[in-house]
Amino acid sequence: MEPQKKKYYTYDEWLSWDESIRAELYGGMLVMMAPPSQRHQTILSELHGQLWQFLKGKPCKVFPAPFGVQLNNSEDTVFEPDIVVVCDKSKLDGKIFHGAPDMIIEILSPSSIRNDRIIKYRKYQQAGVREYWIVDPEHNILQVGVLHEGRYISSMFDADDVAPVSVLDGCEINMTDVFREE
Repeated sequence: MEPQKKKYYTYDEWLSWDESIRAELYGGMLVMMAPPSQRHQTILSELHGQLWQFLKGKPCKVFPAPFGVQLNNSEDTVFEPDIVVVCDKSKLDGKIFHGAPDMIIEILSPSSIRNDRIIKYRKYQQAGVREYWIVDPEHNILQVGVLHEGRYISSMFDADDVAPVSVLDGCEINMTDVFREE
């Protein structure tokens, strides 16, 4: 089923749409998502691959987009982050994750900069997402926010760095491989 044109949508309506529709709900507002670029997908694949390899055989799991996250069981807000790391599998219902994942990664695209840097940053922080990565493919920069006393403490990394994942003890991401141009 496709979304009908109206001004307010709920989680139940979002859930009923065809899986090929890439859209998020921001307080009941429908936000359509443009298809990702090849560079975006290459970065996503590398990040997912490194995290998946680290988590293989461990209790936490990593999910690449499209994968829905309903923060704090909000009936009118559902995001589809690029990558989600989940350690509390009781919040998975076979379709989406309910609550605050342990880690979220968003890869910036021209149409998502404002949402990822401002709206989602605030929402993830308020919901208690413990670690939020914003990857900037245009400038080869990673901004990492680690939740401390309800606020993100940010660090920056570039293509020459190895970035630690604070919510996954011992996990480090090689940013040279992430930002490699092919």
